[in-house]
Amino acid sequence: MIKIANLKKQFGETIACNIPSFKVSDGDVLGLVGNNGAGKTTLFRMMLDLLKPDKGQVSLNGINPALSEDWKKDTGACIDESFLIDYLTPEEYFAFLGKIGGIAQTEVDNRLGDFERFAGGEVFGQKKLIRNLSAGNKQKVGIIAALLRKPRLVVLDEPFNFLDPTSQNVLKHLLTDYNKSTGATILISSHNLQHTIDISTRIALLEKGRIIKDLTNVEGSAKEELADYFGGE
Repeated sequence: MIKIANLKKQFGETIACNIPSFKVSDGDVLGLVGNNGAGKTTLFRMMLDLLKPDKGQVSLNGINPALSEDWKKDTGACIDESFLIDYLTPEEYFAFLGKIGGIAQTEVDNRLGDFERFAGGEVFGQKKLIRNLSAGNKQKVGIIAALLRKPRLVVLDEPFNFLDPTSQNVLKHLLTDYNKSTGATILISSHNLQHTIDISTRIALLEKGRIIKDLTNVEGSAKEELADYFGGE
């Protein structure tokens, strides 16, 4: 379970995060939506101890990420390509993640087989350094890396960015199946409202650093309310 208490972050006069209280239950697929500057990435960065809050704290299964690194073994994340080691090939990078996670190379290879369709013949076996991949294929490497160790918490910031329509649809199924098969909690932020509605069991709407709506999303039930907010028809 994720718990947020009195979490605040401000950059100059801009309030990037102001969340008095919020909880995410185990097994939720939570979509964070909001316009540019709503605070989605700031919130994720504080959850992952990449950015220090001005006040308050986040708790991941009872662990404050700022005080302990024990949460890392159960967490997979991709915020941007800075998470990647770009002077390695994808295979070298995944092997490295397996080593630090205590996963045998044979098991790493087996797990990579689950991502063949998502990789689409453009990531594995290409003998390219990550830095020389397209933006979409770098995105795929980051997402695969986030899921490789089968974490109980997955955090993905704008995972549909740079992906072609086929890869976006494959990713939706990949995340939905991962949630159902493992019971993992998944947090995504995305400007793609429809994809977010399609896969999320719950949607949090952010505005100027605040969660202004916390919507249950059963079979797309949040769609109308979100469309009203974003000016849809």
